Amino acid sequence: HPATGCFLAVKESRGRGWWLPAGHVDRGQTFAEAARREALEESGLEVDLVGILGIEHTLKGLPGEEEDARMRVIYYARPAKGRSDKPKSKPDEESDGAAWMTIEQLERLATKPPPAGLRGKELLRWGKHVEAGGPVFPLALIGEESQGPSLSLASTAESASCGVQRGVLANHSSR
Repeated sequence: HPATGCFLAVKESRGRGWWLPAGHVDRGQTFAEAARREALEESGLEVDLVGILGIEHTLKGLPGEEEDARMRVIYYARPAKGRSDKPKSKPDEESDGAAWMTIEQLERLATKPPPAGLRGKELLRWGKHVEAGGPVFPLALIGEESQGPSLSLASTAESASCGVQRGVLANHSSR
């Protein structure tokens, strides 16, 4: 959250612990559309995507078998302008709730197993990355197929660390 320096954590259902707002890309959706949808579903917050923290691509499968690929985009976001920044507090089918947390709170949760603790250390790792002023790459780094490339990676990397603010971390994957 830009005003408080806190990060959005989602309490996952089925006792899986605290995690990033995350989910899969639905057919016909872009990664950005999925990020905004999942943040709303899991936290109750509408968000504006600010940049990209990371992109991961993993190939799975053994030689001679059909390969399965997974691509993850970790977005940096903030509460949408003019909208509520209060996360949901009542459980539903998407999550058990959400909360704004400081790095210190996330560090304490990292010492506990789920459901009281973090599902994994990724939320804490990305929070520390942002807090330390780590690079946040422009959204244009990922263009839609119909758009073609929009920026050279060299110019993207040079401008990436300017104006970093704290806020929502969103993780979205496509298989």
